[in-house]
Amino acid sequence: MKQKYIVTLDSGTSSVRTIVVDQKGDIVSQDQTEFTQLFPKSGWVEHDPVEIWNSQRTTLIQAMNKKKLLADQVAAIGITNQRETVVIWDVETGLPIYNAIVWQDRRTNDYCEELLKTHKEFVQERTGLIINPYFSASKVKWILDNVEGARQKAKEKKLMFGTINTWIIFKLTAGKSFVTDSTNASRTMLYNIHEKKWDKDLLELFDIPEEILPTVKSNSEIYGSTFPGLLSRNDFTQMPIASSIGDQQSALFGQFCLQPGEVKNTYGTGCFILMNTGQTPIKSENGLLTTVALDMNNKVTYALEGSVMIAGAAIQWLRDSLRIIYNSLETEWYAGLVNDDQRVYVVPSFSGLGSPYWDSYSRGAIFGLDRGTKREHIVRATLESLAYQSNDVIQAMAQDLKQEIKMIKVDGGASKNDYLMQFQADISQTQVIRPDNIETTAMGATYLAGIAVGFWKDINEIQKLTKDSVVLTKTKTPKEIENLLKGWKSAVERTFGWLK
Repeated sequence: MKQKYIVTLDSGTSSVRTIVVDQKGDIVSQDQTEFTQLFPKSGWVEHDPVEIWNSQRTTLIQAMNKKKLLADQVAAIGITNQRETVVIWDVETGLPIYNAIVWQDRRTNDYCEELLKTHKEFVQERTGLIINPYFSASKVKWILDNVEGARQKAKEKKLMFGTINTWIIFKLTAGKSFVTDSTNASRTMLYNIHEKKWDKDLLELFDIPEEILPTVKSNSEIYGSTFPGLLSRNDFTQMPIASSIGDQQSALFGQFCLQPGEVKNTYGTGCFILMNTGQTPIKSENGLLTTVALDMNNKVTYALEGSVMIAGAAIQWLRDSLRIIYNSLETEWYAGLVNDDQRVYVVPSFSGLGSPYWDSYSRGAIFGLDRGTKREHIVRATLESLAYQSNDVIQAMAQDLKQEIKMIKVDGGASKNDYLMQFQADISQTQVIRPDNIETTAMGATYLAGIAVGFWKDINEIQKLTKDSVVLTKTKTPKEIENLLKGWKSAVERTFGWLK
């Protein structure tokens, strides 16, 4: 009997990849590729949905070929994705009517600012979200208002809207499945997280017809099957698609943050800190979001979330724009070269500030420069900005919870950086726990797909497969941290409302 595997598609903000996982929970093959970032105007960020699909399919084929696997060896496919990013496509042609508008895009700033004045409480009460260009609703409205003929086609039921997971599932099934899941739906600002359905009043507010929206399902069930010949023209086996979950919720599940109060931080293009709050949604008083964490077995788990817009993207900025590093791995080395008292602060609010500030008009800045400032100081400060921004969110969570956060589980590419992780432990005065396998975003979707098809019995069986973790503890005194945070807070405040 052929050995079976779970294959997971991880469609991120700057790259897509595929992992192949065996029954022991080990990644046996993977493939990854970056795709084009488009910046047509200041503050605008777009992707080509067709390029995303082609790149994702290529990584799927490559990962399978590396292990010489056939479609009949795939027990199920799992999907996790960048959230909030909007794709609208034509039902008849299957082609997008406009580029995907990315979660980082700020073109609807002014519209959202006006809406905040009149509907802040109304929207937050139903969606758990704060009115901001970050979320999908205003982006969908923009496309319908600005692409010629879009409104008419929407009325005629000739358009489909989806986040990236919906687009990928649509393409994998050759247009037979038009679905999303509760976690992705909860990030659109069109979904009522209490009633678990699209909200007609919100759709009316944003002037979006319900007919263009996908069906909402749980995170772990069969969504459909891939079209014959997906992997090759000679392999006609159809593979079941058995999970769909937003990337940050997937990481929360992949980190086994299954109990209320458990926190994870994913260091990706942005930083996303989620805290499991159980089956009762908690409204934040400190600029955090309430979101669906998991929808499984007819039970919904909620989370508090803080969103840092620019994290790993700041390291890419050092590499691609400033060209003062050639590889992100160099940041740890450069940061270790300076151990002086010169405090340089980088506030990487290139597309505004997220939690807990929510200032779309903030822009990036560097503070504390003098004649003695070197490349190493700027690299160190950029790296530290990831920890400072994460700490702002962690402290907001502590205030909402009215208790200290004593432990953070970390994952994502930058969590491999020992300097950053130690600085995070110090600045947050907490334990930082890094698992042996930091690919928890993809693994969360993998576990959910495996459970859906009986590849694993339940989460208890999966937890027994996990490897040891690295634990980092604080090394700086509260007084040292107080001085560092004072400088950071001053720097952040000076960027507020820059575009105004």
